[in-house]
Amino acid sequence: MAENKTQPTPASVDAFINSVDSPKKREEAFALKKIMEEITGEKAVMWGPSIIGFGEYHYKYASGREGDFLITGFSPRKAAHSLYLLGCMEQKFESLFSKLGKYKMGAGCLYINKLSDIDLEILKQLIAESHSFMKAHYPTK
Repeated sequence: MAENKTQPTPASVDAFINSVDSPKKREEAFALKKIMEEITGEKAVMWGPSIIGFGEYHYKYASGREGDFLITGFSPRKAAHSLYLLGCMEQKFESLFSKLGKYKMGAGCLYINKLSDIDLEILKQLIAESHSFMKAHYPTK
């Protein structure tokens, strides 16, 4: 069975953030790191070359495929910050998303161009809800 390509690495999170080209994106990445560490109580860890994760859970599909992935995290991509809030992809969170501000959704990702486009307090609620949901529904490490 194929192994998940995105795995935790020993690479430095701060060194990765410091390598981000845009000074503004870099500043926002450090802010997101601080917010996520405070809310989740988890230490930031690099997952693959460009994702910063907080916590780890184990999943198993009906097909038998299983693996481990970050509970929540983000990547300061050139176009937008990609936030991995896997526990918030359910309809019950629509009321929070309606108050968030300017964002786009993808498969398991929330895309935010810049933090000033959104309500940070709502984002903090989404991070907390996502983290709690994932810890309640999946085995964690």
